[in-house]
Amino acid sequence: MTNINALTLDVPDISAAEVFYDKAFGLGDRLRFQAAASPSRGFRGFVISLVVADPTVADSFLEPALDAGATVLKPAKKSFWGYGGVIQTPDGAIWKVASSSKKPTGAPAREFDDLVLLLGVDDVAATKQFYVDRGFTVGKSYGRKYVEFESGPDSVKLALYGRKAAAKDAGVDAAGSGPHRLVIGSDAGRFTDPDGFSWE
Repeated sequence: MTNINALTLDVPDISAAEVFYDKAFGLGDRLRFQAAASPSRGFRGFVISLVVADPTVADSFLEPALDAGATVLKPAKKSFWGYGGVIQTPDGAIWKVASSSKKPTGAPAREFDDLVLLLGVDDVAATKQFYVDRGFTVGKSYGRKYVEFESGPDSVKLALYGRKAAAKDAGVDAAGSGPHRLVIGSDAGRFTDPDGFSWE
């Protein structure tokens, strides 16, 4: 099984990003930073999600992130599927924090169950096959709409969604230009996927 070990975000100020992300999410070495080489505009084609136990845990991540300078894209609230909210960090990355539970369960604050990288792609079926050919194992698949791959403990889970659907779920317009400003670190080797995401 192929695993994602770390995500590297291009940021305008590495020191400021380290301070922000430590206060907001505290993900340790699973999140890394490098100086942004060139600017991007609009949706960068991905959303990073923290899947948590309940609404109280979700708020324990969202509130510090907002206090540290993130902006709200979708306010945290209950919905048909659970509870969650979407924010944009000062460097422009989009983060979603969500729980399938609508009620507090007594779970410890600031602990997450899964860290998920959702790629908004042009052709879910073709990109799914691309990743299967590189050793990823499909965990869930809903036709040409959504795919989630299996992941090992303490690794980042990879999921695929149509670009427009991913942007809509995040509360942003799907239009965007420039680099993704993301490098995905894994044991799959160095390559670029069909949607231009860089792996190392």
